[in-house]
Amino acid sequence: MAIDLKKMRNIGIMAHIDAGKTTTTERILFYTGKIHRIGEIDDGAATMDFMKQEQERGITIASAAITTEWKGTTINIIDTPGHVDFTAEVERSLRVLDGAVAVLCAVDGVQPQTETVWRQADEFKVPRIVFVNKMDRIGADFFYSINDVKEKFGAETVACQIPIGQGEKFEGLIDLLSMKEIRWNEEDEGETFTESDVAPERAEEAKKWREKLIDTVASNDDDLGMIYLEGGEITNAMLKAALRKCTVNRTLVPCFLGSSRRNKGVQPLIDAVIDYLPCPLDVPPAKGLHIKKDKEEPVEIPCDAAKMPLGLVFKIQQDREMGTLCFVRVYSGKFSAGSQCLNVGKKKRERINRILRVNANHMEQMDSVSAGDIAVFVGLKLAATGDTLGSEGMPVLLESPKFPEPVISVAIEPETLSDKDKLVETLEIMSREDPTFTSHEDAETGQLIISGMGELHLDVLVTRMKEDFGVKANVGAPQVTYRESVSGSAEISSQWSKILAGKENSAGITLELKRNEQGVGNTYSCEVHNAEIPEEIYDAVKSGIENSFSSGIKYGYPCADLSVIIKKLDYNEVNGTAFAFTACAAQAFDEAAEKAGPQILEPVMNVDITCPVEFVGDAISQITQRGGMISGQDSKASGEIVHCTAPMAKMFGFSTNLRSVTQGRASFSMEFSHFQLKQGGLDNLGY
Repeated sequence: MAIDLKKMRNIGIMAHIDAGKTTTTERILFYTGKIHRIGEIDDGAATMDFMKQEQERGITIASAAITTEWKGTTINIIDTPGHVDFTAEVERSLRVLDGAVAVLCAVDGVQPQTETVWRQADEFKVPRIVFVNKMDRIGADFFYSINDVKEKFGAETVACQIPIGQGEKFEGLIDLLSMKEIRWNEEDEGETFTESDVAPERAEEAKKWREKLIDTVASNDDDLGMIYLEGGEITNAMLKAALRKCTVNRTLVPCFLGSSRRNKGVQPLIDAVIDYLPCPLDVPPAKGLHIKKDKEEPVEIPCDAAKMPLGLVFKIQQDREMGTLCFVRVYSGKFSAGSQCLNVGKKKRERINRILRVNANHMEQMDSVSAGDIAVFVGLKLAATGDTLGSEGMPVLLESPKFPEPVISVAIEPETLSDKDKLVETLEIMSREDPTFTSHEDAETGQLIISGMGELHLDVLVTRMKEDFGVKANVGAPQVTYRESVSGSAEISSQWSKILAGKENSAGITLELKRNEQGVGNTYSCEVHNAEIPEEIYDAVKSGIENSFSSGIKYGYPCADLSVIIKKLDYNEVNGTAFAFTACAAQAFDEAAEKAGPQILEPVMNVDITCPVEFVGDAISQITQRGGMISGQDSKASGEIVHCTAPMAKMFGFSTNLRSVTQGRASFSMEFSHFQLKQGGLDNLGY
């Protein structure tokens, strides 16, 4: 039976660590009847945190997907991590979502990681609503929190509810649309609630905030604005419709409140998801590149089950029994279990053995999945995160998620030689699952090096390697992952010739190498267009340059922000082989890089330190001793927040030092900012 797309929501729950995302999701699942008892994160029993490490650490590591239903509407929920080391999980989830719920802590308002996920949601143009959680905590302030969103992001927030008491006096809320007071019954874990008219002592404030709500929506919606200016009656249905339109267009952010841990405010939040967040038909069509024989043509993909099938693999997960699970958002057409599909980027056909509906840690079999929906495909052997699944009739490549570069590395070695194959196989599986986790063998030492987004990220992956995959390995101390670049530019003509198996192989290449702007990444282009040169020669040159980008210039670190332009190819059809051109390209790259002035770049991190006001001086002293630069300071109910940047190499052990000088009362979060020239140059790598 086809699903009515108007009755479907694909939403994500996003926030800073400890704001209560997973707790809120647990309550949503409980009230929608998906689970029959509420699991607590603090007890290690949350449904969405089903990985052993998530339960032990009390944090979300992998984004978990689950499908539930509320008042006849299907809701696909993706609960994402809040810790900055797992940003890639948030990034790939936002890429496929239609709407998001941003959970804020009522005491702290906008926190550092909230800013990161909000920026990511802006990038993917995801409409969102705000849920101000933890209203029962001392220092909770709903109005401060929504104003913080307005100031930090320039977003027009609008309160759809106001609290009855805050902090320890939090009782319930006033719904500004129905103008009713709502209180939850504690005997049945908040499953039932009572509605009553607004008490006389709160009537004036409620009326003031309702008028503010109508005024804000009317000023952002022409139809409602006309009725408002003419003094006509504005019904709740009109107000809801206009607010939905503004939310979908991202001109307004509706704000709601509650305390998920105390089972208050969750049902109105689920109603808000259905009332204000978009269905798959409300969002603009996905954009892709239609691959034709001689060119790629931009196309839009409307959400239509009758069209050719097209989907994006946004997550890979390894299951011991079923093998590789591919999480797929379907943008067009229909995929059926037992059918074949085309991996468009890899130009390979794959068979979909089974299609599953995800219910956190258990699966439900499906015959097919249509446009607008999210499901898991079992049986795909080649698919990786970001791959497009389609058909020969519609070879369209969807834009894949972009992931940040790993900034921290550790050496890993098997305990015994017999463990080596298992270790290599496990590393391949894990890097396929997580695009920000990479591994390579050091050419000089022969060591296996694994790289990730931070100390916690690598710690989690190594623990998982040992516990889930049973790999016995020793891990070295963390080291910074540097990058190599050049300070100038150079043009080189290089010739390569070698006799192999009695046959001469020769190639000649002229290339220009120069520095790109910071953050652009490595780029490759070829200005040679000669019909007499076979396609495989062009591919060989490109392969040689791309391999050089990853193997570095002088120290074996990957290159950053380099541009290579091929100016001329000396090709002889008798001796010119693909192998010769690959080798010549690598040789020319090395010569040009040496001439252009090699440089070492180091990762710089954005650091946010939260501490009581009396310890600000000590905290600043700790970061400046490590080469940090202070960029600003905010005052919050939870303390002062110091914003700074610091070289990653100097941040090891910072947590211990910070705690010791602040009596354990300071905390910090850190995320990658950019690569900059390492002070001390090439000879001082700090090892």
